[in-house]
Amino acid sequence: MAEDTRLDEEELMLAPAPEEEAEEDARPDDRIDDERHDEENTLKAEYVNAVRSELEAGDADAVYALVEPLHPADIADLLELLDRDVRHELAGAITDLMSSEVVAELNDYVRDDMMEALPASAVASIAEQLETDDAVQLIEDLDRSDQRAILAELDAEDRHAIEQALSYPEETAGRLMSRDFVAVPEHMTVGDLIDFLREDSGLTDDFFEIFVVDHMHHPVGTCQLSWILRTPRTIALADVMKRDQTLIPVMLDQEEVALMFQKYGLISAAVVDENDRLVGQMTVDDIVHIISEEAGEDVMLLSGAGEGDINEPLRDAYKARVRWLIANLGTALIASLIIAAFGAAIERLVALAVLMPIVASIGGNAGTQTMAVTVRAIATNQLTRANTGRILMREFTVAALNGVTIAVLIGFATGALFTPTLGVVIAAAMVINVVTAGLAGVLVPVIFDRLKQDPAVASSVFVTMITDSMGFFAFLGLAVASGLTS
Repeated sequence: MAEDTRLDEEELMLAPAPEEEAEEDARPDDRIDDERHDEENTLKAEYVNAVRSELEAGDADAVYALVEPLHPADIADLLELLDRDVRHELAGAITDLMSSEVVAELNDYVRDDMMEALPASAVASIAEQLETDDAVQLIEDLDRSDQRAILAELDAEDRHAIEQALSYPEETAGRLMSRDFVAVPEHMTVGDLIDFLREDSGLTDDFFEIFVVDHMHHPVGTCQLSWILRTPRTIALADVMKRDQTLIPVMLDQEEVALMFQKYGLISAAVVDENDRLVGQMTVDDIVHIISEEAGEDVMLLSGAGEGDINEPLRDAYKARVRWLIANLGTALIASLIIAAFGAAIERLVALAVLMPIVASIGGNAGTQTMAVTVRAIATNQLTRANTGRILMREFTVAALNGVTIAVLIGFATGALFTPTLGVVIAAAMVINVVTAGLAGVLVPVIFDRLKQDPAVASSVFVTMITDSMGFFAFLGLAVASGLTS
């Protein structure tokens, strides 16, 4: 009985020796090199210039000697730091260093540009070395004709997997999931599973847990590797597996997938099709990339800067930014019309023109603060239909407190510099504008979200229009009503 509860020597070999693991962790990282990297572990300008100079001199051997010691991630960084033409020259000089690891680390725009410059057979060769999800990312943004040419060069199994992934919409679990996972039937024992893992050479190299499926390939549970190693061989998987698991539908948006991982503290999770059959898995390394991508995307959308990538083609960057500037021009005209309506009053009291930018600026900043908080809350599912009213009241209270505080300060300052009446007017206008900004900062993103639109896309344009228009209208309207311009 004691022998059944003890792992044999063969089983213990599945785990690395602690001493060896510690020694490997302590080994210095090859990337930390004073000649090539600065204190922030980024490539030095001197090193990049040296590579560029050797390329201009046509010395391919010298270029190779400079680049060969770099980690694949650093080679990717080097390629991104160079101009397009020089980048292609470098890739030609270090052909055998252009591994799948380098390609996987490249910026999307740089990778697409380089893939378009390579023959289909070369791209197919790189794709075959990658996991399915990385191979999909490699070719998904290429022209259809280029995609077909690359797919034609792949073997049937890889081609089918990539075509199946491309059939799902972008940024869904089906497009992003890995099709390399370990699944076993529930009638197995722990010993059967250990023997299977040792004997099947076709299994994926990296996995965190084993999925247990029924005869219809529906996932019924999971087993972590640590459980398997510490459980007697005779125990049935059905007795040790975790039946309660988080399943991800193939059509679920990547942002929702990331929220599920964050909420439930997942390392990996099964992806199921419309018939609840296991078709893939998502792992935490995918989620880290998604979180980074979504966070950067929301920031860029809030500013109207498109994707905001420094490697984005000039034409795309221009198109992405100019349309929001034109929209902002239109909304600014509304504020200008309000000012024009009070033109006579401004002429009679020049102090109004002096103080108007202050009202608009404070209102705009208050609106931006609230909008940023709201967009983040929506993105992280902290703001839902169930608590919209409470959040609206909370932001109204915060805006009212901020408005009163700023109003007192600007009111006393204006009263001392101009007249007490003008101080009261701008104080009242400030409270109105800051409160309006707070409400707009919540309501505009919420309305966009209810309309199934990305709340980060155009919120800033509309919030700015509302705060500027209301600020000018409140300030100038109160000034006229108070008799200051009589």
